[in-house]
Amino acid sequence: MSHSSHQTTDQAPEAAHVTLTLDRGLQLLRAFHADRAPLTNGELAQRTGMSKSAISRLTSTLIQLGYLRRVAGGSRFELATGVFGIGHAYLETNPITRLAQPLMQRLADRLDVSVALAAPDGLDMLYIAHRASSGIATLRLGVGSLLPMGLTAIGRAWLWGLPEHARQPYIARLLEAAGAQRETMQSGMETAFADLRDNGVCMSYGAFQRSAWGIALPVKVGADSTPMSLSCGAIHSEPDLDSIRARVVPALKEAAPELEHLLSNVRYEP
Repeated sequence: MSHSSHQTTDQAPEAAHVTLTLDRGLQLLRAFHADRAPLTNGELAQRTGMSKSAISRLTSTLIQLGYLRRVAGGSRFELATGVFGIGHAYLETNPITRLAQPLMQRLADRLDVSVALAAPDGLDMLYIAHRASSGIATLRLGVGSLLPMGLTAIGRAWLWGLPEHARQPYIARLLEAAGAQRETMQSGMETAFADLRDNGVCMSYGAFQRSAWGIALPVKVGADSTPMSLSCGAIHSEPDLDSIRARVVPALKEAAPELEHLLSNVRYEP
């Protein structure tokens, strides 16, 4: 009995260390966000709040595991193919992703856009399903991509779908974390909420990625009516936003209840 107790005591710190290392590794991968731009150890440290020495150890490990690669001729890192394997595994096993994507593909092809279904991940939005038409210019996005909640239409639409008592704490956290972008973020959210209140959708252009627009609305998914958001988007250098809204909004509003009905019996497991 004493031997068993001693063994458990010896294993607990190791298990805690593994969990902490895994958590930090995932935090580092999330720091790349949807832009997937190469980052230095210093930039990763700034985004995650971890020390440069910890980041250096993690980047070395993640390179060995195939989740990061070093950009040729420099000190920057970018996501490697191992990360996208995780996304494909999620795609194959998650029922929401599997069921939603045929409908989303039809919408993407009809409008010549990319279509995303997202759920929250901290103060970001996680794409749990994504489809795009074949010929559009769009961000390099896919299942597993993260976009900032407070700066994107898909994030603002998700916030609007929350009850008031749940929305306000999120807004407070977003503004607290926004730093120099606080005023821009607050103004953008207020505009988006007015649009959602009046028209049922919100739109952003260039707030997160230059020349990228997105139109989104909140949806309730699954047996537990989990709040998510559905969006259409693309990249256009000089878009006619009024024309885009007139073309996209009716189709998006039509697709949303179809998607909710399609997913009405599934359970979302983050």
